[in-house]
Amino acid sequence: MQPLSVLFEHDDFVIINKPANTNFHSNKEPGIMVKTEQILGRKLYSIHRLDKITSGLLIFATSSQSAALFTELFEKQCIEKYYVAISLRKPKKKQGWIKGDMVPARRGSYKFAATSHNPAVTQFVSTSLRPNERLFLLKPHTGKTHQIRVALKSLGAPIAGDIRYANATDAAKEERAYLHAYALRFTFKATCYQFTCKPEEGSRYKSVACSQWFQKNTQPWDFFTQ
Repeated sequence: MQPLSVLFEHDDFVIINKPANTNFHSNKEPGIMVKTEQILGRKLYSIHRLDKITSGLLIFATSSQSAALFTELFEKQCIEKYYVAISLRKPKKKQGWIKGDMVPARRGSYKFAATSHNPAVTQFVSTSLRPNERLFLLKPHTGKTHQIRVALKSLGAPIAGDIRYANATDAAKEERAYLHAYALRFTFKATCYQFTCKPEEGSRYKSVACSQWFQKNTQPWDFFTQ
């Protein structure tokens, strides 16, 4: 497992690279925020989360005041988040929008309903990496639980290694679930910040084709500026 690393420290917040398969909350062992507090020797405040399977960029506030400011930015959708995922299935469409209400399904999973009263909204583009392997760059415009995982399943292209939403037998053969929080961009106290962090865990992310994609696409927001 890739160790937790602190990528950026500011008086008001820190940015870390969360390893895959690590819990956000403490259970039998310290969760990711507690581990970060132990590394930095200071109290932190949660303002958003990543699923256990998901690696990548995560923000923690360093005070209740900055946490309140970040919470407002998230509520106003002023923090841009970009994820990369790999699927082994051909999607119903290669780019566009995925919108719909999400409702609870069995055993803690979610699914899309046929309604759109309070929809989860995700924008995406995709590209073929190798035969039967497709990379997705996704920009969620809302922050629903399991949003990206359910969105890709709805396209017929569940995330490789996602035991909950992909074929469990096939998923169990993978080193990890291939979902990574790749980039963040936001303005905080009149200063613009942008961060990218490519995934380091998983052989599919390390393939030549995938590595070349990351080399060419260090500013993923450019895909969604039209």
